[in-house]
Amino acid sequence: MLISTKGRYALRVMIDLSEHQADGFIPLKVIAERQEISEKYLESIIKLLVKARLLTGLRGKGGGYKLTKAPEQYTVGSILRLTEESLAPVACLEPGADACSRAAECRTLSLWKGLDKVINDYLDNVTLADLTRNGDSFDYVI
Repeated sequence: MLISTKGRYALRVMIDLSEHQADGFIPLKVIAERQEISEKYLESIIKLLVKARLLTGLRGKGGGYKLTKAPEQYTVGSILRLTEESLAPVACLEPGADACSRAAECRTLSLWKGLDKVINDYLDNVTLADLTRNGDSFDYVI
């Protein structure tokens, strides 16, 4: 699993909006400048986040974007699943993957399933609020 630039930027945008939610609607240009992301590339990411109803937008003077929910209600996992084709560590565990003909005798399948569970559990337990408060470290116990 390798998180794409789109996924990393989507997280940065969501954290930015979380940190500035008291400011109301934030113009795309302001987000782009603060995050040092091209406006054109940011537009495609914002469009995806709005379509998924993670953000709401307002056109015109005083317009921009803001979160639709409290930062505590957004998990990193939910954001990354929008931007990434898959978070699975191996192809056979990707959503919609064909059943592997070797699954019955695969000695590593349980390893990959366990890793997939750890990845998803971890990402689903870190929220935007966590990243806004303390982006330095997160403890995770298996």
